[in-house]
Formats: sequence, structure tokens, C-alpha cells
Amino acid sequence: MDSHRAAFVAEAEDGITDLNNALLALEADPEDAEAMDDVFRVAHTLKGNAAAMGYEDVSDFGHALEDLLDAVRQGDREVTPELMDLLFEGVDTVEAMVSEIADTGDVSTDPTDLESRLREMEEHGTVGGEDADEDGTAGAGDSGSEATDGPEAGADTADDATDEGDGDADDISVPDLPDEAAALGEPVAYADVTVGETAMAGVDAALVLQALDGQFGEFVTVPGPEALEDGEYEERFDAFVADADPAVVAEGLGALTQVESVATTLVGASESGGDAEADESGEADADAEAGVDDEGANAEPEVEDAADAEATDEGATDDANATDESDSGESSSGTNSGSSTDSKSGDEIKSIRVDVDQVDELYGLVEQLVTSRIKLRRELEELDAQSDALDELDKLASSLQDTAMDMRLIPFSQVSDSFPRLVRDISRDLDKRIDFEIEGDDVELDRTILTEMRDPLVHVLRNAVDHGIESPEEREAAGKDPTGHVRLTAERERDHVIIEVADDGGGLDPDQLREKAVDEGVKSREAVEAMEDGEVYDLVFHPGFSTAEEVTDVSGRGVGMDVVRTTARDLDGSVSVESDPGEGTTVRFRLPVTVAIVKVMFVDVGGTEYGIPIKSIAEVARADDVEEVHGDEIVRHEDDLYPVIRLNERLTNGGAAAAGSGAGAPDGPDESGGDGPAEADAASATTDGGVTDDGMLVRIREETRQVALHCDAVLDQEEVVVKPLDGPLSGTPGLSGTAVLGDGDVVAVLDVVSL
Repeated sequence: MDSHRAAFVAEAEDGITDLNNALLALEADPEDAEAMDDVFRVAHTLKGNAAAMGYEDVSDFGHALEDLLDAVRQGDREVTPELMDLLFEGVDTVEAMVSEIADTGDVSTDPTDLESRLREMEEHGTVGGEDADEDGTAGAGDSGSEATDGPEAGADTADDATDEGDGDADDISVPDLPDEAAALGEPVAYADVTVGETAMAGVDAALVLQALDGQFGEFVTVPGPEALEDGEYEERFDAFVADADPAVVAEGLGALTQVESVATTLVGASESGGDAEADESGEADADAEAGVDDEGANAEPEVEDAADAEATDEGATDDANATDESDSGESSSGTNSGSSTDSKSGDEIKSIRVDVDQVDELYGLVEQLVTSRIKLRRELEELDAQSDALDELDKLASSLQDTAMDMRLIPFSQVSDSFPRLVRDISRDLDKRIDFEIEGDDVELDRTILTEMRDPLVHVLRNAVDHGIESPEEREAAGKDPTGHVRLTAERERDHVIIEVADDGGGLDPDQLREKAVDEGVKSREAVEAMEDGEVYDLVFHPGFSTAEEVTDVSGRGVGMDVVRTTARDLDGSVSVESDPGEGTTVRFRLPVTVAIVKVMFVDVGGTEYGIPIKSIAEVARADDVEEVHGDEIVRHEDDLYPVIRLNERLTNGGAAAAGSGAGAPDGPDESGGDGPAEADAASATTDGGVTDDGMLVRIREETRQVALHCDAVLDQEEVVVKPLDGPLSGTPGLSGTAVLGDGDVVAVLDVVSL
């Protein structure tokens, strides 16, 4: 995908999300003028960008969508459920077209039928019926002056510009003519072009250059084309156009959605004040054809920085100007234009757009650095050598590791922004009224985690709307507000993020769950009767288990919740359910902020070394307080009983021992510098070598799993790169992945939840 197409797709995808949310706001309050303006502005920009890129199918369809929106904005059409459904269908069609452009560069979707329905709604106020009112329609040509398209619109815009500019020529200061413009054919028109704030300065400038080349041929810009395409200008730049009328230049450039405003005059005429043309509306229509030629001579220079990187749906980093931080003295024409390119410095560049593949490659290199650091330390320990340089390397590697991890973090909004439309559509299908809110959408998580969690969150939201929230009639009969409430929240807790989906619906009936479990053969009658209500709620994660009375298109087939739990566990997280019958249900995810590089404690089990994630460990102690109750081994801690799992027996029976390394690694100091409770307890427990006659107990944190793991010895602690299991070993109970140590040994990392 070329850089311009990638940038168009990225901006279009953001615009589609904004348009969905703006339409939701308009549907909630049809009198919200700000929401109406947002809807129209985003639709107008999408249409204009498509026209500038040459995607006429998208532009023409966007034109029909925009005309209907303008009829609503002008008060000619009311916001009705039928109209909103049609608008949302239109947004979905645009999304499908943009997806095709991203995949192939071409549009195959035929929107003719929907376009005709949009026109029909615009003209008659309904589809397939008589006029909604008697006093005329809001046709495509008269739907509002601010959205009028075609050549006449351009003329009107130019006339408006002339009206605004007449008598104001003294306000347009024409800079000295640059050397490159000396050979331009007269008359020379000067244009002060303002792009304004933009996330894609280089791309927007390139589209303006293409329009100049297509319409006027010869022109000179300050800064030069290469600098402009690199985004090296401060929201505005100067253009000198050969043999051109300022009014025509104002009309042509003012029609571009990339241009916020343009002021024009003849070179040398600013003192007379008679030929100034200006367009400050910022809302000129993009359908005035610009004759864009992607192969234009002035559009050829390469965009060397992040504008070349393909935009991705994960939103690799913050939206930012795609700029190169290097000096570009040759790109400036050296005039007194006031564009400040000579003083351009890297300090003014706040962020850049980076291809997500480059971030992943950097992250992979950091993983290799961590492994090499461990190997080097172990070799020095074997030689009984000390090195201050290695300690310094540890600090630098840790800082680089933290930076690389932070670069992979993206806001939760990258996923959650599409959920309001999802909830709206489902509630409409089910004839339910739902108030949906999102909190904490600025919380950041690892890109991989967010990508994997999108589908589980969609499934949980579907369940909340379908199973959780009752119908308006049922809610009123129960004394509730007929409008249900669903809340999605994300909150950072140290190195984890808590994501909750809560509803105020009917909740889960634990007795009904028990009966379902028995009827479907999930549990025996004796087992479910002995279960606490909190344990009963976890039955919803059993494969094939469902409380739905009937299967719907939304949910109820008994698939999905087991996948939700599996996905959370694969990400080294957890999921739980809390419910209050008649009051509502909350599904809570606990997920790590980042993945891959973790701190583990190594233990010896029958001569084989295994790793246990430090974050799962509550404490380490000698195994001299093990009791036997009803034939089961337990250990007591603050009045709680922890069942004892003997790893030697469990791993041998499970066949997982083959994944471990050979003999346990030699003891060594904790290079990670951890000072939490688990690290302190582990250090004290291994003071005498970590081995006792009865072995050692590793007590797991209660919120993870209330068990204590028995091993022969506790070895050391290290940060390692954990690789997930692939192929036949994928999904092996008790194993979360493997780690390659510095000496080349492969150590299995245990999954304490499924062990």
C-alpha cells in the first residue's frame, strides 16, 4: 500500500468511528446542534478526501449521504428511527468501501440501491412512501448552501471569497518573489494557504500540490514540494502560481477539504487592494474537481519518514505529523514568507507515526538483548568475576525494555470506540432501550492484548444486552427504569488493567445455574449443592453452558464464554463473574499491561527446572507445616486452607516434564532487584541453598488460585522472554510457555491456574 493510500485509509477509519459516535449522539438528542455539526463535518471530510484521492464511488455515495445530513441540519427532515437506520447503513457501506481500498486499492461494493434510498429519504422524508410534507423537498441541488456541490458551488465559494476579500488587500502581505518564481509566466497569483492542525501534514500538503499541478501547471511553493510532503511547515505555506487569476486559484484551492483557508492576490497588487481574493470559510466543498494526478511532477518526491509507513487498524502510535526530524535546508526557498522553515527544529516535533511492524521488530531485538544479558551474567558468575560495566548494561537494558514496552501501548479507546454503535444496533434489534457509557478509555494496554481482547469484549457486551438487560415492559413491572444501563470501565492497577462490563439487568440466578449444570451433565447434583454462589457463577465459562431460554441471532448457543476465559488466560490474565439476582451482573477481566518479558522464580522439581511467574506468588516457605485432612494435603495461612499440589506428581502425570530443561540452574543473586513480598520471602527461604528435607512450598496469590505448589528446591529469579507454546503443545494444561536461558537451556514456565 502506498503512503498516500495508507494515510487516506487511516484517516477514513478514524472518521468512520467519529461518524458512528456523532450519529449516536444525534440519535440520543436530535436537538443537539453540536452533534449535528460534528456529523456533517466528518461526513464532509470523508467525501472530500475520497474525491481528492480519486475514489469517485466513495465520493459520490458520500455526496448523497452528506445531502441527506444537510437536509436534517437545515430542518427540512426530522431525525426519525427510519432515517437514523438509513444513515447507519450508509456509514457501514462507506466502511466496507474503505476496507476494500485498504485491501486492494479498488472499490467493488455497489452502493447504487442504498444511494437511491438516501436520495428518496432526502426528497420525501421516507423510503417507499409519499412525501413526508407538502411544501416541497430538499433535493440534492438545494439542500443547503453550505453543502452545495459542483462547479456552481465553486463559483459561489469564489464569490463569497471575493466579497470577504474586497477592500482587505492590505491585510495580504505578499512576500518577496523567490528565485524559482522569477521564470513564472505573468500574471503571477500569490496564495497564502492555511492547512491548520492536522495529523497528516505531509499527506495533506501533497494533495494540495497535486491539485495545483492538475489545475495550473507551473507554480512555486515556499517551503518547496519536498519539504511540504515531509510535513515541514507550520500549518501554512506560500504558493506562487503562473498565469493565473487569483479568483480561480482561490476557488480551486478553497474547494479542497485539506485547506482550512486561502487568501489570494496578484503579485505586486497588494498595495492597490483591488485584486484580493480570500476564502476563510473553512467549509468549501471538495467536489469542485481538482484534476488530481497522482503522477504529477510536483507529487513525485518521496515521503521519507513515517508517511511511508502503512497505517494499521491497531493505531501503532499517537496520531501525529508524519515528519522527518532531520534538517532540510534545501527544501526552503529562502524567502521572507514567514513560514519559519529556517528555524524549524526537532524540538517542535512532538511525535511521529511509526509502522507497527517496526515497533514489533524493536521489541524483538529487546527480547534478544534481555536473553544475551542473562547469558553474559551467568558466564561471569561461572568465572566468579565482577563487572561494573555489566551492572550499567543491566540499567540501560532495563530502560530500553521499558521504553520498547511503552511504545507498544495504545489507549483502550482504539477498541472501545466501536462499542457504542454495537450496543445501539443490538438494542434496536431486540427492542430494548439501553444507556451505554464508557469510562477509562484513555487507559493504555499492550497492542497484542487489546487486539486479542476485542472479540471477548464484544461477546460479553452482546450477552449483557441480550441476556442481562430485560425488556422495557419487564423492567417497569419490576419497578426499574425502562431504560437499561450497561457500563464498560477500564482501570489501571499497577502492572495490570481491570476491565469490567456491568449491567443493571436481571442478574444470574445461582439456583437456576445449578439446575442447568445438572441437566446438561456439567456437574453432579452433589457437586453443585456443595458450591458457593460465587463458584456457581463460574459455570457460565464451561463449554456449551448457556442460561438462554431460546437461541437468538445475538447469543444463546452456549459458545463463546469458554473462549472468553481461554483468551484471558492465554494472555496471562483472568476473568470472573459477579451477579446479584434482580440487580445486575458484572464480568471482570484482570489483564497484564504488557506481555512477553516477565520475572520468574525458578524451582527444581525432580532434577528439572521450571519457572513460576513472580506476580502469581504470595510467599515461599519451607514445607514443614503440611497437614492431611480427609486424605488431602493442605497448608494453613491466616485461617485459610490452601490445597497442596506436588509438582513432581502433577507434572509427571501430565507429561509436562519433557518441556523442561536439564539440571536446575545454579543459585545466583537476583539481578532484577525485586523487593516485593515474594522476592523477600524467596530470598530468606533460599539462604541455606533453598533445599530442605521436606522441600519448599510456593503459595500462590489468593486472587489467582488458592493453592500451594510443592517443589524440591527454590533456585533463583530472573527476567526472561516467555514464548507461547505452538503446534501440538499449544494449550497444554499447566504450561504457559517456555523461556530460553542464557546458557541455552529451555525452561518450561508454569501456568498456575490450569496446573
